[in-house]
Amino acid sequence: MKIRIIAGQWRGRKLIVLDKPNLRPTPNRLRETLFNWLTPHLPGSKCLDVFAGSGALGIEAASRGAKWVLLVEKEIDIAKNLHQHLITLNSKNINVKQIDAVKFLQKESPEMFDIIFLDPPFEQNLLIPCCNLLELCLNKPAHIYLETNKNIINLPSNWQIIRQQKAGHVLGTLVFRSDK
Repeated sequence: MKIRIIAGQWRGRKLIVLDKPNLRPTPNRLRETLFNWLTPHLPGSKCLDVFAGSGALGIEAASRGAKWVLLVEKEIDIAKNLHQHLITLNSKNINVKQIDAVKFLQKESPEMFDIIFLDPPFEQNLLIPCCNLLELCLNKPAHIYLETNKNIINLPSNWQIIRQQKAGHVLGTLVFRSDK
């Protein structure tokens, strides 16, 4: 399986992704829509891609001008594949951390992020617990992209859904976290 970087400095580059159960890169159409929404906020931003998987979201953000991106991935072979992407792209502004995403979020991150991509495995019901944990590492204000297979309820009170797009069975939601 391959992913294609849609735009930016690595536009058109194709990266090989491991064929693993539950590894589902964000569909190209949805990714393109998401980054159209985020275009004004990307330059100079610090981004966190939680449950990075293929790395498509974080790598796309770096390609389009994010200052720094952290990819968090639990599975060692998938994390190694992400490291290989960074070598292929000769990236200096993306790091990979091989750790369970929930454990990562439970610790107070020394970094604060402007944009977060959160795409946990659908069947594990981790979305809302992770959203609550994200409060520890979000800049004020911040944007959070959530990828699910159903409508989202019970978001933190200072999070506002600003955009949504459905692609097949995937619902992409962009949320704005105010500084209140």
